[in-house]
Amino acid sequence: MLEDTSFAIHPGKEKKDGAFSYTDIGNLVGYEKDAAGYTFNCTNGFVTLQVFTDSIVRVTMNATKKPLLDNSQAVMVRPEHVEIEEINTEHELTLKTKELVVTLQKAPFRVTVADTHGRVLVNEDSRGMAYRENGEVIAFKQMDAQDHFYGFGEKSGHLDKRGEKLEMWNTDVYAPHNPETKALYESIPYFMTLRDGKVHGIFFDNTYKTYFDLQSSEEYYSFSAEGGQLDYYVLAGPHPKLVLEQYTYLTGRMPLPPKWSIGYHQSRYSYETEAEVRELAKNFIKKDIPVDVIHLDIHYMNGYRVFTFDKERFPNPEQLIADLKEMGIRVVPIVDPGVKKDAEYPIYQEGVLEDHFCKYIEGNIYYGEVWPGVSAFPDFTEEKVRKWWGKKHEFYTSMGIEGIWNDMNEPAVFNESKTMDLDVIHRNDGNRATHRELHNVYGLLMGKATYEGMKENLQGKRPFLLTRAGYAGVQRYGSVWTGDNRSFWEHLQMSLPMVMNLGLSGVPFTGPDVGGFAHDTNAELLTRWIQVGAFTPFFRNHSAIGFRYQEPWQFGEKYEAIMKKYIQMRYQWMPQLYSLFYQASEQGLPVMRPLLMEYPDDAKTYNLNDQFMLGDNVIFAPILNPSVTDRAVYLPKGDWVEYTTGASYEGEKVHLIHAELEDLPIFVRKGTALMQTEWQSNQDKETKSLTMKVFASDDANYSFTFYDDDGETFAYENGEYLKMVFDIQSSADQVEINVVSKEGNYQPAYKEIKIELICLNKDVLVNGKNSSIISL
Repeated sequence: MLEDTSFAIHPGKEKKDGAFSYTDIGNLVGYEKDAAGYTFNCTNGFVTLQVFTDSIVRVTMNATKKPLLDNSQAVMVRPEHVEIEEINTEHELTLKTKELVVTLQKAPFRVTVADTHGRVLVNEDSRGMAYRENGEVIAFKQMDAQDHFYGFGEKSGHLDKRGEKLEMWNTDVYAPHNPETKALYESIPYFMTLRDGKVHGIFFDNTYKTYFDLQSSEEYYSFSAEGGQLDYYVLAGPHPKLVLEQYTYLTGRMPLPPKWSIGYHQSRYSYETEAEVRELAKNFIKKDIPVDVIHLDIHYMNGYRVFTFDKERFPNPEQLIADLKEMGIRVVPIVDPGVKKDAEYPIYQEGVLEDHFCKYIEGNIYYGEVWPGVSAFPDFTEEKVRKWWGKKHEFYTSMGIEGIWNDMNEPAVFNESKTMDLDVIHRNDGNRATHRELHNVYGLLMGKATYEGMKENLQGKRPFLLTRAGYAGVQRYGSVWTGDNRSFWEHLQMSLPMVMNLGLSGVPFTGPDVGGFAHDTNAELLTRWIQVGAFTPFFRNHSAIGFRYQEPWQFGEKYEAIMKKYIQMRYQWMPQLYSLFYQASEQGLPVMRPLLMEYPDDAKTYNLNDQFMLGDNVIFAPILNPSVTDRAVYLPKGDWVEYTTGASYEGEKVHLIHAELEDLPIFVRKGTALMQTEWQSNQDKETKSLTMKVFASDDANYSFTFYDDDGETFAYENGEYLKMVFDIQSSADQVEINVVSKEGNYQPAYKEIKIELICLNKDVLVNGKNSSIISL
């Protein structure tokens, strides 16, 4: 109650027990090898080591028994068969694969993982794996002076997390969101370490409340959990892209989203009536401002009961949904986990009678207060419950709804702890566990239930899921937004590293509430935020009840015209964006990237928070402060072209760039290309024309993949797609564009690709001609 007063630093509140009160795993007593891997019997516990691939190794410690190896909610694969060379000496056991060298010191038992080139990834010295009697587990690792840390999912603050303490505990945080906010809605206990241009990763697969201490020492860092096993994976890299491929090999990759979900979303808490929604949609069409989705927040429901519509506010939802779809607009309603305690409410009746709700060990249902009042909560850890919940979404799909917004799924409860009682028991498909253990996966499993239910109900169409809470692997089911931010310039600034670190954590489809959710936005802030949002993976304008409306036309024609321009640009860039989403679905790579991902050898990129990349060749340097029209922009190695002006800039330098309110500085690396189209209308968003913009260079080679399909169904899984790999060779007077390969049976509306050369030298030829067309 008093944590926001000086009581929070009362001298009697400091913790007495420090890091040295842990019990070390001790010395190696003996080991055995079986099909699962190597199990080491130590004086104070057991350790199992599994080699998942040549470049991924798993270490699991249990203080009392052989570690459990098949209880992960995140990891989707089993170990491959890997050839392992063993070298056993008096003091060490060494295990070698094609990519890794794992050295196990026997007394005390310590783990060192290096690559076959001698690069040490993780190393233990006087401290290693340990535990406490209260069930807490911890691992200490040596920290190098050159280490930089990224990932950790959804965290506030700057890009590089060195010097911070972080916490993983899914929490409903309406306020504050600032650099010292340790826990937010998502818990992704994974990070990558960048050292001297090389990168490796660690995934700490523990669903209890977990901690990462990158602050207490300059010699070591630690990761710990309040219970469960010490269970972590080391990913060899050595490039950021390879680490992400390895991590998402374990935890899964995002499915290809429907194209409409990559467009512009308009939301408010709440558009409260059908008439208001219709007027909103008409305004977008009349003003020719693109919009693909209108979100319905909790006021659409009857008394906040999920799977209902309030028939006074929304008398004919089926007709509304059909009419909006004719206008090119989908409806995405919010669905929370809390089911109102109401004996006359069919969803509650079924949940009680069919035993779907979370309970205490004594058998009584857990009740907590959320929007509907006193509510019960489905136990999504049980497959039977997930199937029931998924099937209930027929209520929405039968009306033509193809996307769902999951909120309050941390789960959030209106009490002092902000969540469910920790001694609630989850059935967990036969492996009962407390909410203390499974709290962090509740949102992930609700997302699984929702996505899989929607997919089955839609019978061939791709569902869209937006979720607030999740755990490692959340990318398999949904996109993520960064929760209840504010209409502050500081929150616009913070949104860039937040989204980039989520991308580095295997979650490509992310973005903040554009304009800020709470507080009153203003014209300049909203305009600058729309410019950024037009190029973040998830693009939604969302605002809270009681604050200013922030649709693009709310601040007059001057600002409306600028916002309209950038929202339309989103659709002009759709071919480029969709190809990057395809890459994310195949390799786990982020759509929006920090510069360090493409330039890990360049130390100037390591904590660059106010610039970002789309793919591997475009840099955005937005204005993030009020009344600013000039900013410093760092451009890494290469030569660069400003997208709007065509001006050339040299790489590995800082440039002062002028940008009036209508300007967003965008830089494209010379020698590369972008795929773009033209904005048609909201009723006709199909790509009718395709242009490859080639930014010529004096000397460069570039390869890229263009991908397209119908954007709506899973027909691409049966070959209905278009995939083209291009190779571009630039010189001072010639650009050669070659189609290296072409795959798929999809026949798009466009029949050719127009080549547009961006070059100051008008005499440059494309494939030996003054202009060029690539026919499909």
